[in-house]
Formats: sequence, C-alpha cells, structure tokens
Amino acid sequence: MAETILLPVSDTRLELTIVLPCLNEAETLAICIDKARAALCDCKVAGEVIVADNGSTDGSPRIAGARGVRVIPVLTRGYGAALNAGIQAARGRYILIADADDSYEFAHLSRFLDELRSGAELVVGNRFRGGIEPGAMPFLHRYLGNPVLSLLGRLFFCSPVQDAHCGMRAFSREAYHRLNLRTTGMEFASEMIVKASLYRQRIAEVPTILRKDGRCRPPHLRTWRDGWRHLRFLLMYSPRWLFLVPGLLLMLMGSSLMLWLLPSERPLGHLNLGIDTLAYAVASVLIGFQLVFFGIAAKVFATTEGLLPKDPGFEKWFRYITLETGLLVGALLFVTGLIIAIVSGIAWSHAGYGPLSPTAMMRRTLPAVLCLTLGTETCFFSFFLSLLGLNRR
Repeated sequence: MAETILLPVSDTRLELTIVLPCLNEAETLAICIDKARAALCDCKVAGEVIVADNGSTDGSPRIAGARGVRVIPVLTRGYGAALNAGIQAARGRYILIADADDSYEFAHLSRFLDELRSGAELVVGNRFRGGIEPGAMPFLHRYLGNPVLSLLGRLFFCSPVQDAHCGMRAFSREAYHRLNLRTTGMEFASEMIVKASLYRQRIAEVPTILRKDGRCRPPHLRTWRDGWRHLRFLLMYSPRWLFLVPGLLLMLMGSSLMLWLLPSERPLGHLNLGIDTLAYAVASVLIGFQLVFFGIAAKVFATTEGLLPKDPGFEKWFRYITLETGLLVGALLFVTGLIIAIVSGIAWSHAGYGPLSPTAMMRRTLPAVLCLTLGTETCFFSFFLSLLGLNRR
C-alpha cells in the first residue's frame, strides 16, 4: 500500500507522523484520516499518517488502505500494543497519536508541533482547558476518574500534567525510545507520562477540544476495569507511596504508642489503654517494618530491571546500607531482645518460678519479641536485598 507524503520533500526526512490506533473504527476512520491529512497540509508539515490496526473485523484496514496510508497489523491486543507498533513504524522526527473515533481536533496539530519545535519532548492535550462538548466524556471520567488519577500522577511523580488521560499527545521519536514503555493496555497512557516525569523530560500541555465520538457502538474503554488498571499501575510504579510511606507511618505511630504504654496503663478519655493496646502497637511496628522492606526491595528490583530510572539519592543510601551493615543492625536488635528475655527469666527465677503478674511480664515479653523478630528479619532481608542488587552493582 502506498504511503502519502503531503509535501514534495523528496529525500527530506519527514517531520511528523500521525499514528491512529484502530480496532473496528470503520465508521470514523476515513474521517480521521482526511482530517489528519488536512491538518498536515494546513500547517505545511511534511508528514505521514499510519493506522495501527489491532485486529479489526469491520473492514477498517481496507478503508485505510484505500486512502493510501500505511496499515500496521498488530497481533498483540491492547491500546498500548497498537500504539507502540505504529510508533515503531513511524518515520517522522515527531509523532502525534490520537484516537480514530473522531473525538479529537486534528486542526490543533500546530499547537503540539510548536511546543515540540520549541524543545518539549512530550506534549499532552488538555481537554479541560480546551473544552469538552456535552456527552463527550462520561460524568465519572470527567469529575472523578481523570481528576483523581491526574492528581495522583502529580503527587507520586511530580508530573506537571493536569489531564493525564488525553488521547491526543505528541512527542519526539528520540524521547519516546528513551522511555522503553512496557504496558500493552490502556495504562500505556499513564506509563508514558509517569516515565517522562521520572526521566525529567520536558513536558508541556496545550488546550484541545474533546467532541462526542462518531461511533454508534460503545467505546472500548471500560470505566471501572480500566480505571483500576491505571490506579494499579500508578501504585506499582511508586514503591515510595505504596510501601515506604505507609510503612514508615505505621512504624512511627506504633513505636510512639508502644513507648507511651510501656511504663503503665494510660487513660484516654473514658478509655483505659493497657497491655492489649500495647500488643497492637507492636504489631503495627512489625507490619510497618515489612512494608518498608517491600518498598526498598521493589525499588531495587524496578531499577535493576529498567522499569524505573536510577535514583541518585536512593543509590547514595546504598553506599552505606550494605549486607554487613544490615547484619550488624539485625544482630544488635536480636541481642537486645535476647537480653530483655533473659532479664525476664531472671525476674521469674527470683519469684521462685511461681505465678507472676501477666501485665508486668507482657510489658517485658512484647518488646523482647519485637526486637527478636526485627533482628531476625533484618538479617534475612539484608541477604535478600543483596541478592536483588547483584546485577545493579
């Protein structure tokens, strides 16, 4: 199938490739191709249009071929898989992606291209600034899903993007390949912004309009399923917020409560907090410690496997946190717990090994168990982290 080059550029490298992911878009595909071509002509841009077909059965590839654009068959199902295949086949210096449902305004192409020419590496459309026509975006997407997920992206990854799920965005080919995106589904959109933020790429937003799509069938997007996939991705790519922050909070609260309750029972309003509450405080410290370990392990694994970029601050800590340091700290904790247990045993012997006050003994037993457990876990966790970090080092 012949490829259309809209300007007589001969051997000049194409500046822009427009990639349209497609799965049964026969109703709107031709309209999108024509609008994309018109936008390229109006902006006097040397460009091409590519349709990444994800297994359409409604004749969409035939429609695209009849208009002389390249059709890239994509066997792996998923929004991200289709886009990645189309992007890999693109020849332009810059690439613009947009859905093939006639909901995006290709006439705004120049806004994206101007930012790219000015040095931006990723340009994302902002539909809230550009305008959302009635019926174009479901209520839950507009007022809950998109704002919340975009907010989490800004919180977790310091992303500047206000509309993280706009389907119209552009980027340089070089910047895209540096990201090494892995996901194949709808979370591809989140991964692109997350990794661009983590790699400190220059990100810009431009206003664009969202119109009601021209299809008679329901969209491929499923509100709760795909919303969860986006949220799950954001959490998995942020060990700090998934594991480390909750773990540190649990350890801090549990330790503070434990130190407060160790000397004696404490009144709190009409309640009397005693040994039972102390046991929960100890459990909180243990759970928090394990979450902190999971956070560190997840960060090491993700960095080693190239899922996350190297973090100089995190790497700096590993100059001091070594296997030997972990074994030393673990041994000190274990010995501390052992000493407390021995002191408790001596106190019992002085009482003739008779019955003792359960409350008094538990105030010694619980800290001893905590130190013994933390010491043992620290030693074995240190070996595990060293195993994870072998390739990294």
